[in-house]
Amino acid sequence: MTLTTLKHNIQLSELDAWGTVADLGSEILEGEVRAFGKMTFGAPTDPVSSAYFGTTRGKFRMVYPFAEQATVVTGEVLLTDESTGQTTRYKAGDSWFVTKGTPVLWDVVSESFVKHYFAVV
Repeated sequence: MTLTTLKHNIQLSELDAWGTVADLGSEILEGEVRAFGKMTFGAPTDPVSSAYFGTTRGKFRMVYPFAEQATVVTGEVLLTDESTGQTTRYKAGDSWFVTKGTPVLWDVVSESFVKHYFAVV
């Protein structure tokens, strides 16, 4: 049994480079949008996993390949649910839940952004 404390104010320099968000299946719309992460449970290909995930500033679109609960630990992002058109601003301490298959437009408005997520495929 393991208890993991989630940290606030994580910086991209504390995470591993994961390429760009396009390498992870997203469509980049603005900027280079580099991706960073560090697993806290499981692996990215496991049916259940959790990790810190961060990006540099920019815009990208993704269709969620899993259900996710996430909490922002650093930075600020505007997320638009493209199925409804609703846009919500999230900053450190804010959380969301998104279901698998939801198309989401990401607009990272701060220099960097980091969330901690729990995902179920």
